Amino acid sequence: MKYRRVLLKLSGEALMGAQKFGMDQGICKDVACAIATLSNQGIQVGIVVGGGNIFRGFQGSLAGMERIPADQIGMIGTMINGLTLQQAILSNGGKARVLNALNCPGITESYQWEKAIDYLQNGEVVIMVGGTGLPYFSTDTAAALRAVEIKADILLKATKVDGVYDKDPVKHNDAKKFEKLTHQEMLQSRLAVMDAPAAALCMDNKLPILVFDVFAEDSLKKAVFSQDIGTLIVPSQS
Repeated sequence: MKYRRVLLKLSGEALMGAQKFGMDQGICKDVACAIATLSNQGIQVGIVVGGGNIFRGFQGSLAGMERIPADQIGMIGTMINGLTLQQAILSNGGKARVLNALNCPGITESYQWEKAIDYLQNGEVVIMVGGTGLPYFSTDTAAALRAVEIKADILLKATKVDGVYDKDPVKHNDAKKFEKLTHQEMLQSRLAVMDAPAAALCMDNKLPILVFDVFAEDSLKKAVFSQDIGTLIVPSQS
């Protein structure tokens, strides 16, 4: 294996599958099985899960809500996804904890980076919910932050697309896929990989990113064991 500790960014939309809302239990089970398998093989897996399948804060603000409570509702959505994913991992023979950036005693444990590392070293999957705990920050930024805090070897960004393209491959047949990029190239080209704060945080901390299709066969296993998959984003050689 190339990576021993990874941070998986799993979007709410990925868990939604073909549905228009909520969670596809079949997809959740498949993802949980792949995660549990990696954990049982000795890979330390941290996860930051989004909540876009339930509620997106910026959409709420466009509909007339104040941005702060709208983002807080989105954070609660990540809690729902994280708890559901935890139960799926447990049912597949894995061990998993949910650590929350929001204070929610009786349901989840509070997030602390030292605690997260202890659980990872103990062979438990750590699911980090609640985003950063602050409004205006995306779960991509939360994923970058948590990856740096737990000293992950790589940030694995699971998407519906098999990598990074120069333009939307769904709309453009001539879209070109990148096999490898640098953080600087990603930021300068304004490629739609993740928002600027998340990308800058990864660049500043020289954290590699792998963007891959979560629905491809054995994709998570291939991502961790450094097989040919997705687009790898690496620090500049300087």
